[in-house]
Amino acid sequence: MLNIVELLKDQKYRKINRMMVIAGTLAEDLDMNVYAVGGCVRDLILGININDLDLMVEGDGIQFAKKLANKIKIKKVVSFEKFGTALIPNKEFQIEVATCRSEKYNKDSRSPSRVIFTDLDGDLKRRDFTINTLAIDIKPNNFGKLFDPYNGIGDLEKNLIRTPLDPDITFSDDPLRMMRAAYFSSKLGFKIDALTRGSIKKKSKRINIVSWERIREEFFKILRTPKPSIGLITLQKTKILKYIFPEIDLMYGMDQSPDWHHKDIFAHTLEVVDNASKLSDKLELRFAALVHDIAKPNTRRIDPKKGYTFHGHDAVGERMIGAIAKRMRLSNNLATYLKKLTLLHLRPIALVKNEVTDSAVRRLMYSAGEELNDLMILCRADITTKNPNKVKRYLKNFDLVEYKMENVIEKDSMKSFQSPIKGKEIMGIFDLKEGREVGIIKAKIEEAILDGEVENTYKSSLEFLNSLKKNFSKI
Repeated sequence: MLNIVELLKDQKYRKINRMMVIAGTLAEDLDMNVYAVGGCVRDLILGININDLDLMVEGDGIQFAKKLANKIKIKKVVSFEKFGTALIPNKEFQIEVATCRSEKYNKDSRSPSRVIFTDLDGDLKRRDFTINTLAIDIKPNNFGKLFDPYNGIGDLEKNLIRTPLDPDITFSDDPLRMMRAAYFSSKLGFKIDALTRGSIKKKSKRINIVSWERIREEFFKILRTPKPSIGLITLQKTKILKYIFPEIDLMYGMDQSPDWHHKDIFAHTLEVVDNASKLSDKLELRFAALVHDIAKPNTRRIDPKKGYTFHGHDAVGERMIGAIAKRMRLSNNLATYLKKLTLLHLRPIALVKNEVTDSAVRRLMYSAGEELNDLMILCRADITTKNPNKVKRYLKNFDLVEYKMENVIEKDSMKSFQSPIKGKEIMGIFDLKEGREVGIIKAKIEEAILDGEVENTYKSSLEFLNSLKKNFSKI
């Protein structure tokens, strides 16, 4: 028999337990029924960290939230009157308080057309998956009493994701739940039951009514999981991927020559994402791993001797990311980052050759800038061959590249490189107005530094600039 009180004695739940006790005592004083529900109960039973405390109130949830906030000395409460919910910002974990409710939906929107306030059972049945329909009474007399009307405990034990009601209704009401199924599968390593999976496949096109902002955030959550490929494969198998990321979906079943990589482009890409996830928690880097070969389907050709080739897929991929970023509402910073790593992901291995000059190393370091370390992580993640001898050789090659970088004196300055002579000073020396000529002169200084002809110092750059002035003529 599951003992919730004993589970809450674990040290990592000390603060959550204390907050439940405070909220439960307040509920008793106000003669209200209040429960901890959803993800916090699920994670407690699974023994993993709880990041949010969700409280469900039979009655006025917003008024309860205000009284709870006052009791724990938090002044600000963010209320959403239509839904009867409120957020209490809290340093250790966010507290969400909601009035028990059910919802009605129109066919063309995932936003409820009507909210009906109800009791605990009415609220639990509207939830996405059975593992999120668990509730705990937190009032002193019944503290720890578990409500499990849809056998969520049984599904946790079976590592199973399924909907509490007919999945066709669940996913029709809120299509984003289809992506959440992929997310929970990836986060928890659970399987999606056959009926639920079949419904997602059947209803996949309804994902188009969801805003790109919500799709993007749910997609990011999948990329943040320990093994993102689980969720990405689910999206592909259930046909969601072709609507939200057709460029990745196109890779499925498309072969490439099995030298460095897995034969199938889709399988290779997912393995790179998983490899990157083992090497870094950084979302941006995981996303770069996903899109680094984005142009391979568009650039694939057959060479009689070499087999499949993908000439220029780095540069074509960089251009494709612009359209992807616009569609997915990505920030300019993220789009720039993805473009840079996609364009440069083939460059480091070219530096393995013995005859590579310091100038070539400098140029890569200059191009990568602050993303140099991320680029090298991506390159290591990009090794997906199953031949252990090849893996060893390729990793040794990247060790050699990094050794060459460490031996370039200007490494640190290259990572944040810019011309020591600024545009205004160039304009003064050459008696120019702001315009194209200033940029050309500045580029010549940078080229000379990168080629090792000029030291990366103000003095050397100024001397080089004065030598240019002697032969300068306006363009």
